[in-house]
Amino acid sequence: MRTIPDSFDPTTVALIDARLDSIRAKPVSLCHVIESGSRAWGFPSPDSDYDCRFIYVRPMADYLSPWPKRDVIETPLDGDLDVNGWDLAKAMQLMLKGNAVTIEWLQSPIVYETEPGFREAMLALAVRSSNWGGLVRHYFHHGRAHLKDHFGQGSDAKMKKIFYALRPALMLRWLGMRPGNAVPPMDLPTLLTQSSVSRDVMDLCEDLIARKAMTRERDAAPVPQSLIGFIEAELAKAEPLCAARAQTLDPEIKEQAETLFRETVIRLDTSRSGAA
Repeated sequence: MRTIPDSFDPTTVALIDARLDSIRAKPVSLCHVIESGSRAWGFPSPDSDYDCRFIYVRPMADYLSPWPKRDVIETPLDGDLDVNGWDLAKAMQLMLKGNAVTIEWLQSPIVYETEPGFREAMLALAVRSSNWGGLVRHYFHHGRAHLKDHFGQGSDAKMKKIFYALRPALMLRWLGMRPGNAVPPMDLPTLLTQSSVSRDVMDLCEDLIARKAMTRERDAAPVPQSLIGFIEAELAKAEPLCAARAQTLDPEIKEQAETLFRETVIRLDTSRSGAA
């Protein structure tokens, strides 16, 4: 499966494919490779970086060593190219704790490649684990940090920083409307349509998306005070929910995660050996 927009620069896509080939030579198997960042979130600029992210597994023997391998693969930043990924064990553990990054990668509309059935199995696991409180804490802390660091009363801000505070606020609103649902949509336009925001907020967001599509990443713009008010209100509603005790992983869910992990490692290790 490969879903890449026609708007993507073919030369950059070829560089990403070459980078992925070099990663396989480590050797690892790539379970799921997607685009993250503003291009996948639905508010790109003409000069937005290409943020390629992936989930991988190592050869089965690596998981039998008493000295665990590093669970992150990072490649050098090269112009607007940013390619790195997580070991499946890391991605799965963080997902079940309520870290939203893995869930977002699994829902990206821009896919470079993916193992058949992998995304569906991982998303099903996320829904069954239903770590709603963990997701609320994740987006609350991200939203508060960006609001605090980048906005002042009546000041301008970089366009992308506006969205970095707005998107967590919309995630919190979406989650607040659906207690217990652990899989909110990844992209901003879908969040807007599913979050019952006011017409004023909708118009402001659509205008910002259109303006960002025509401006550079570092360009600044006035921040509408009504939009800051919306972000602050959603953060204030979510803050009491963050005090709840962290969810304990259900033993049945843990067993299901272990089964999926083992099946994936064995299947991809076997396919690599057979290909060799």
